[in-house]
Amino acid sequence: IILNSVSESDAGLGSEQERAQRLKAQSVTGRPAGPYRAMGATKRLVSSLHPGVDTLDKVFEDASRRFPDRDCLGTREVVMEEDERQNNGKVFKKVRTGNMTGGLSVGQETQVILGQYRWLSYAETHKAAARFGSGLAALGQRAHNNIAIFCETRAEWVIAAQACFMQNFPLVTLYSTLGGPAITHGLNETEVSHIITSRELLETRLKFILLEVPRLQHIIVVDDTPTKWPGYPRGISVHNMATVQELGTKLENVSRGRKQPMPSDIAVIMYTSGSTGVPKGVMISHSNIIAGITGMAERIPNLGENDTYIGYLPLAHVLELSAELVCVAHGCRIGYSSPQTLADQSTKIKKGSKGDTSVLQPTLMAAVPEIMDRIYKNVMTKVEEMSSAQRTLFTLAYNYKLEQLSQGRSTPLCDNLVFKKVRSLLGGKTRVLLSGGAPLSAATQRFMNVCFCCPVGQGYGLTETCGAGTISEMWDYSTGRVGGPLICSEIKLKDWVEGGYHSTDTPNPQGEILIGGPNVTMGYYKNEAKNQDFFVDDNGQRWFCTGDIGEVHPDGCLKIIDRKKDLVKLQAGEYVSLGKVEAMLKNCPLIDNICAYANSEEMYVIGFVVPNQKHLLSLAEQYCIRGSWEELCNNAAMEGVVLQVITEAALSAQLERFEIPRKIRLSPDPWTPETGLVTDAFKLKRQQLKSKYQDDIERMYGGK
Repeated sequence: IILNSVSESDAGLGSEQERAQRLKAQSVTGRPAGPYRAMGATKRLVSSLHPGVDTLDKVFEDASRRFPDRDCLGTREVVMEEDERQNNGKVFKKVRTGNMTGGLSVGQETQVILGQYRWLSYAETHKAAARFGSGLAALGQRAHNNIAIFCETRAEWVIAAQACFMQNFPLVTLYSTLGGPAITHGLNETEVSHIITSRELLETRLKFILLEVPRLQHIIVVDDTPTKWPGYPRGISVHNMATVQELGTKLENVSRGRKQPMPSDIAVIMYTSGSTGVPKGVMISHSNIIAGITGMAERIPNLGENDTYIGYLPLAHVLELSAELVCVAHGCRIGYSSPQTLADQSTKIKKGSKGDTSVLQPTLMAAVPEIMDRIYKNVMTKVEEMSSAQRTLFTLAYNYKLEQLSQGRSTPLCDNLVFKKVRSLLGGKTRVLLSGGAPLSAATQRFMNVCFCCPVGQGYGLTETCGAGTISEMWDYSTGRVGGPLICSEIKLKDWVEGGYHSTDTPNPQGEILIGGPNVTMGYYKNEAKNQDFFVDDNGQRWFCTGDIGEVHPDGCLKIIDRKKDLVKLQAGEYVSLGKVEAMLKNCPLIDNICAYANSEEMYVIGFVVPNQKHLLSLAEQYCIRGSWEELCNNAAMEGVVLQVITEAALSAQLERFEIPRKIRLSPDPWTPETGLVTDAFKLKRQQLKSKYQDDIERMYGGK
């Protein structure tokens, strides 16, 4: 059967391989430092999707005019909720019909049964946004005055954002997992008087810092219930979104008119996740975002109204906001989800019922590497549990397909017979996966290509560049690279002498990555000291110095090889890239997460490890080490065994001896955005991790 699939795939033989091998970008000056531009934009960078559609309100108006009756935003209906005690004594709830899962936020042990998606059309979504915008204006919100949104990813987030774009209210976005001090900082720095939030976040986060935000006057809650909000400080009014929309339908408010934005006006002040300290607000204009989504859209083949996108990453993250705006501009439908309800096996989905991907069956999906790494490890664990015959068949099919992909061939029969069940984990119809937020390991990328039968477009960009920079082409199955520049941006390499990276390096030029183009943002809000990372060249184009180190390959593709802030010089003079060490070791099945640490006063690297529970318990049994989960993670003998496994994995990954952690500590608790130790994209917050483990650091370095 597998051999038959070769002849079936021969018809288009070579075409994808030829496209994958063609030149993606070139230096427009001929110099190895660049700037490098996409082959379709060597003369001029592209900054808009359609002539005249130059602000975000026009993008949505254009979409609602072209696709008025098409599904736009979808939310799953919650079928029922009831308390049920399980054998272990834990209680879960099932929710009754009528509530909606947009921004579903349920207790730690809560599980739900969800129904079908219910949809708003493009015309209905546009009307809801227009009414909400008029209602906000009636509550005193004025053009050019900042307004904040502190809310989970849900349809109401997008409706609120579009309302603000229409009325020229700069939208301040805050991650829903930020702690009290970071929220307070963002709200006070931007001097907001109005904030949009959810009932859950109001009652668990926002409520406790209200007295620290003196300018705040109006809180708009996107949930329908309750309708009365007693017990809030004097001077603060709490409204439901539906009430504000109703206010916006009154004749005196509709007739007031609106002040339309200019392309250069601020659309969003996007606060970063604070991975390197206090969150910074990045000022993003309407024209910045439109340029960014123009570049992204060009890399997704056949994008259109037949596509379905699943939204579950934080909309306060530039990757998710940009992806959803790309979809809106092309008439796609967007169904909302959450990491806890994404798949049939997700933690909040009751056993036997369907997760969001099974019901929605998306064709497009964005994911951060952490999520793909988890899928990869879970599936490979299942493969290890197969019978010998099943495991052999899977391995043969996997290696066979990998070989065929490298030659530009497809394997339809192999996909249907061997990989169909794995592919169904994401609904079975996914045709494009976009990865961003951090580097994706080669092993995970190959696994997604093979088992999910779709290309993985690795992207590279930052909040400061609207998430746009590079994206690999969908027929390029090479690993470890992030593609060539998008048609909206160009890339230069700047020598970093201290780190030993130069544009004259061979075989490939290397250096700090600089991104230029209309997608480069306006700078940091009220933070001139940090704005030195931005500059304007002689042609008036803005550039951003990323701090990442890259190399450009002969076909114009970029590879991220280091980060200036992650590079540590050990006492003996060796340079260690902490990010590289972590990326190499994360593929070890025993490791769920790892933070490498070193400083220039020490001779070696140490590590903090969140172990995989199943693999650690198996290892403990193998070495006759007994105790509870907490006791095992604090057991010196257990640490020694884990360190041995990590060392072997590091040597297999060809890490240098000085790069391998010499001592480790095991963490019994996972690092989640809620703990404040990782961002919403699961990037490590090194400063917070260092503070948490300061005593351990001193002990591992001999009490210094």
